[in-house]
Amino acid sequence: MIDFKKELVDCIYEAENSLSKEEIEDLIEIPPNYEMGDYAFACFRLAKTFRKAPNLIAEELSKKISGEKYFEKIENVGPYINFFINKNKLAQTVLKSIETEQDKFGSTDIGKGRKVLVEFSSPNIAKPFHIGHIRTTVIGNALYKIFKFQGFDTEALNHLGDYGTQFGMLIAAYKKWGDREVIEANPIKELLKLYVKFNAEAEKDEALKDEARYWFKELEDKNPEAVELWQWIRDVSLKEFNRVYDMLNIKFDSYNGESFYSDKMPRVIKEMESKGLLQESEGATIVDLESYDMPPALIKKKDGSTLYITRDIAAAMYRKEHYDFYKNIYVVASQQNLHFKQWIKVIELMGYDWAKDCVHIPFGMVSLEDGTLSTRKGRVVFLEDVLNKAVASTLEIMEERNPNLENKEEVARQVGIGAVIFQELFNNRIKDYVFSWDRVLSFEGETGPYVQYTHARANSLLEKGKFQLTDEIDYSLLKEDDEINLIKLLYNFPDAIVDAMEKFEPSFITRHTVEIAKAFNKFYNSCPILSVDEDLMKARLMLVYGAKTVIRTGLSLLGIEAPNKM
Repeated sequence: MIDFKKELVDCIYEAENSLSKEEIEDLIEIPPNYEMGDYAFACFRLAKTFRKAPNLIAEELSKKISGEKYFEKIENVGPYINFFINKNKLAQTVLKSIETEQDKFGSTDIGKGRKVLVEFSSPNIAKPFHIGHIRTTVIGNALYKIFKFQGFDTEALNHLGDYGTQFGMLIAAYKKWGDREVIEANPIKELLKLYVKFNAEAEKDEALKDEARYWFKELEDKNPEAVELWQWIRDVSLKEFNRVYDMLNIKFDSYNGESFYSDKMPRVIKEMESKGLLQESEGATIVDLESYDMPPALIKKKDGSTLYITRDIAAAMYRKEHYDFYKNIYVVASQQNLHFKQWIKVIELMGYDWAKDCVHIPFGMVSLEDGTLSTRKGRVVFLEDVLNKAVASTLEIMEERNPNLENKEEVARQVGIGAVIFQELFNNRIKDYVFSWDRVLSFEGETGPYVQYTHARANSLLEKGKFQLTDEIDYSLLKEDDEINLIKLLYNFPDAIVDAMEKFEPSFITRHTVEIAKAFNKFYNSCPILSVDEDLMKARLMLVYGAKTVIRTGLSLLGIEAPNKM
């Protein structure tokens, strides 16, 4: 595909080489609206060199630039030179690229030979997979897909919370009040009841907390009873989690959780000690981070048991040795910002320069309309319930609007689950938000169902018009404003993917895909497609094919399916 910005830099450089090509590129801007051109070059920087007013420089320079091969109009307005891309060239390069690359349009090989790890979801074993987990799960899955699309060798890691003091609580609670048959019939909800009951009782009886600590220490010391109970709890929990992952169509390459690294910690602690990083503080072992404006990193408690931070350091070191990663990405809530700063700093202090390649991607929190989520108090909304309700509500809407639709149940699944994912990925990931059933189940406005419906509409047009990719296309026929605006959005789609990757922000793709859907519907309403002469129909159907292909790719990168009929 023609890189019009690069061609513009070359044109300006040929006319005026007092600036380097890199400097020229930095001075190129995108005007606020299409009436002012596709690119603008500001001449303020040249004022010192030429000792002239920027508007006079712009007037003289615009006459010297010979860019007619790629630009149909070059004009100066005050201190700016505005450039209008040749519409025929634009339509041809974009639509031919989509025809050739199809679902790969927008992908690159910039990641070739480089390994990227994306750790996401990571629920705690024996606790509900609730609406609070949706963000890490779908943001992480989108980032995994985006990096893979850019040619990186990408691994999806689910760092299960399958270790820690809460297992001491669960083992103690099970031994007091548990019933194996009851738990196996409904694992997460029954284990949650035990967890909530234990926490409530422990607030009244301090001895229960000591009992929980005792059983976690026994687990660390490989007590056979503790290990057997832990393994059983882990297995039944993972079976429940996988049902939700299957609904979301998410796959992981590794489920190595905190427990996997338990035997890798002694070596790491010994290395910290040999490098003089460890200190004793009130019976515990710490790394002092005061000179970095951070509280101390607690490596071992008084009783010798380890913490999250110790396991995260061991996990990062294992991953570097095992995968030799280019980037090790953690999609974890912003509440953990300090935790990540601490352990990444500890790895840096251990002398490993790859600490900078461990990247924490924070996101805002989800709360309920009547307050915050709390697993300890049993205040949760199960993610599986959200997804099932979204699918059921979608099916009701389809029964009303299109009762004869084939595979209604399958389409309702695609649209209902897509609606939940799309809402999560539409806004900037760092923003907090309140979970609302009404908003999740609304299909109006800038929503997943709106974009999916646009895709289905485009597919219907292609079927009715008997579109063939082998058709001869006269691209010069595509010149209406609504056609060109849609083509420009398709042209900019690859840049939106790169921006999303570089800034770890899937919402760039979500919003750009919405803009393509809106532009397509505007084009659909203003430009007849099937009722025009054959050559124009073929050209417009090629544009429909381009829009459909890119919308499907955009949705796919977000982890959303694109039904052909709705």
